[in-house]
Amino acid sequence: MTFIDTVPEDGANGHVAEMYSKVRESIGYVPNYAKAFSHRPALFEAWAQLNSTVKSAMDPRRYELATVAAAVRRRSSYCALAHSEKLLQLGSTDEEVRSLARDPEGAPLGELEQAIVGYATQVAEAPHTVTAADIDRLRALGLSDSEIFDIASAAAARLFFTALCDAVGTQPDAVYRETMSNLVDDLAVGRPVDGPAGSSG
Repeated sequence: MTFIDTVPEDGANGHVAEMYSKVRESIGYVPNYAKAFSHRPALFEAWAQLNSTVKSAMDPRRYELATVAAAVRRRSSYCALAHSEKLLQLGSTDEEVRSLARDPEGAPLGELEQAIVGYATQVAEAPHTVTAADIDRLRALGLSDSEIFDIASAAAARLFFTALCDAVGTQPDAVYRETMSNLVDDLAVGRPVDGPAGSSG
């Protein structure tokens, strides 16, 4: 569900139909966020390219940690759920992703990963407060300047997506009630998950 009208799957044609088809091939269904972009499929393609470029430069776990941290800070249920699910697929525990949503500073992570989460959270909340000392701390933990830039990129890119989706009322897909059933209440940090599959919500 979104607050704005979107192009239904059975009424899609042209670029919108192509966008829906690509997303369906990738994840098995057309999610609410893709429907929100049905007004501007070219923008969705540009976002996908940006996100792919950011992600391809990073260690997968670091990317997901930074993304979840930014999503939680921005109270994006959609991205908190989607990227926590990715963390679980990479070997995280339920306890770990639950802590990232409830208490990021207290999450059971090593020092470096905790610093990555803290930095991404700061970028999402108030990037103007980042100081040279903050960057020096990340360097001291072994991150190169390129790796620091990548973490900032992941968090900053997430701000665009979360703000746009939430601004038009895009709810996380009902499928998360099944795939993330043990964690959905913890990870729905903003908008509620959409109604059961097949409902009119």
